[in-house]
Amino acid sequence: MTINRQIIHLAVPSIISNITVPLLGLVDLAIVGHLGNAFYIAAIAVGSMIFNVIYWIFGFLRMGTSGMTSQALGSRDMEELMRLLIRSLSIGLLIAFCFLVFQLPLRWIALQIMRPSADVLPLVYTYYNICIWGAPAMLCLFGLTGWFIGMQNTRIPMVVAILQNVINIIVSLSLVFGVGMKIEGVAMGTLIAQWSGFLLALLLWLRYYGKISRNHSWKSGLFSQKAMVRFFKVNRDIFLRTLFLVSVNLFFTSFGARQGDLILSVNTLLMTFFTITSFVMDGFAFAGEALSGKYYGAGNREAFHEVMQKLFRWGFTLAIVLTLFFCLGGRGFLSILTDNKAVIDAAMPYLSWAVAVPIVGVGAFIYDGIFIGITATRGMLISSALSAVLFFLIYELLFGIMGNHALWLALVVYLAMRGIIQKIYMTQVHLI
Repeated sequence: MTINRQIIHLAVPSIISNITVPLLGLVDLAIVGHLGNAFYIAAIAVGSMIFNVIYWIFGFLRMGTSGMTSQALGSRDMEELMRLLIRSLSIGLLIAFCFLVFQLPLRWIALQIMRPSADVLPLVYTYYNICIWGAPAMLCLFGLTGWFIGMQNTRIPMVVAILQNVINIIVSLSLVFGVGMKIEGVAMGTLIAQWSGFLLALLLWLRYYGKISRNHSWKSGLFSQKAMVRFFKVNRDIFLRTLFLVSVNLFFTSFGARQGDLILSVNTLLMTFFTITSFVMDGFAFAGEALSGKYYGAGNREAFHEVMQKLFRWGFTLAIVLTLFFCLGGRGFLSILTDNKAVIDAAMPYLSWAVAVPIVGVGAFIYDGIFIGITATRGMLISSALSAVLFFLIYELLFGIMGNHALWLALVVYLAMRGIIQKIYMTQVHLI
């Protein structure tokens, strides 16, 4: 199979999976939106945000596992493949156990940050207290998903993501409109979907990869000091890097909110362009994780360079397509999202910034995939940290002059610099 075919074979299922992920939250919002009280919508928004941020922060369980697994596959180290999966699942369970033990302090901290109204608070409690029990399933599923990607298999994560959404829709609708539950029915639907996804992934692993555990001796050195030091070093860098990404995204929303409801609405709508871009580009980043790690682990530098070249070719081609789509259909797309003419008119002066996102961000997306694949996580951390500092610096220096344009300029520069710094790091540290 040619490199291009391998990339498409891995990227397309990943893109489909990415598109289905936000549907879990959207389905919940759509259901409570028909319960007749806006408090339910606010509670789901707050509850979903809490778990989205938590799971995003601990996404290193997927990314770190993906890179190390693809390298082990490339070097044909079947014993290490099993050890990596067990380590990832063990760490995921340990973190989830901590979540469950400290769920009340964690809830208090999250609500102190978000500060929902007194009317919404009891509903958030209900949603949170149910969904927190999905933490073991979600964090273990991260490890399994990363392992599948490292094994060059993005179809199983796609099947799991689709099943989760189908189960969530069926169970939530049944509990809310069939049994008469309200927000607890929505939360139970999400919880059951999460555990169903994890169990399906586990069953599919047993079906297609269980023979690895039976045919190879992998228990010796499972938690050796050297292995665990590498595991935590890789994941520590990804964890810290994710904190910088989360801070930029949260403060982008926060800075927009300081300018009033209209600008907050404008920025929220325009960030949809970024979301669409990330759905597409992350699919190719996942392909980069799998393929670059495999060939890097195998010591096949020629194939590794070809993967990089082809990934960037695909990335820039799709970035141009997305840019043209946003340019030609930007206002029409905003009209689909809202019929509020005042918001659309207010968004138009900032549209060019959102249109620039695919081109300026392609390097960050593709290099992230490559760096995860070769576990060059220190470079990811450095690029994210420096770019985040630049984001805040540009905003503080120029907001008084440019207003909301300064916020968008800071975001565009932040995305561009992540890719540029990773390119410099890759050449200077001689990773290739």
